[in-house]
Amino acid sequence: MNTNKPKSAPLGKLAIGALILTSVFAWQRMAYSAEEAVSIAAPKMDIPAGSSHSAQAVFSGGCFWGVQGVFEHVRGVTQVVSGYSGGAASTADYETVSTGETGHAESVQITYDPTKVSYGQLLQVFFSVAHNPTELNYQGPDHGSQYRSAIFPLNDQQRQVAAAYIEQLNKAHAFSVPIVTKLEPFKGFYRAEDYHQDFLVHNPDHPYIRINDLPKIQYLQHLLPADYQQNPVLVAGVSPQV
Repeated sequence: MNTNKPKSAPLGKLAIGALILTSVFAWQRMAYSAEEAVSIAAPKMDIPAGSSHSAQAVFSGGCFWGVQGVFEHVRGVTQVVSGYSGGAASTADYETVSTGETGHAESVQITYDPTKVSYGQLLQVFFSVAHNPTELNYQGPDHGSQYRSAIFPLNDQQRQVAAAYIEQLNKAHAFSVPIVTKLEPFKGFYRAEDYHQDFLVHNPDHPYIRINDLPKIQYLQHLLPADYQQNPVLVAGVSPQV
């Protein structure tokens, strides 16, 4: 996200003082704390582990900073890359995607070991921790189709498991309103610019990260402790922000 968006606190508001900022953070933590009491069941249908030690999944759930940050802490995940999916290669850059007219969604490509974590477990993290699947074309302060909730299945098994899980959660009334997550055809995944990679890890004091994303890591640790790993897996070849 660029610094002209709501993810960067306006200079005037920062000048108001730490008291107001602290109050904002406290309110956000209270909102996340209230949701911690809500736990969703694991998928009844899942993909068997098999013998392969590497598979991939592509999810979209709002700003990729937080979604990437969450899945980098999931046990069995070996890499998470922020990028764009849903549109053409020619429009897969941040400024163009930000217009909301490319068909792309900010997405993450997750590489994982199916013998350690299943596709169904990744879906459980996606729906319960990484984002709110009931918000249509927005997540929190971010609005536009590029922030939509979507799953891009890479094969028929992933499509069947994801569709069954959405049906399971809706039937169980796991959320107060229906899930709006769509299963979309996978057209390709295009890696985002380097400055977006591992943004949460490199910028823990960024106002947007502190308010919207760091609580998600605590969510994962407390809600799904068996799936949590303390040390995040980082994208190779990306230097920390300075």
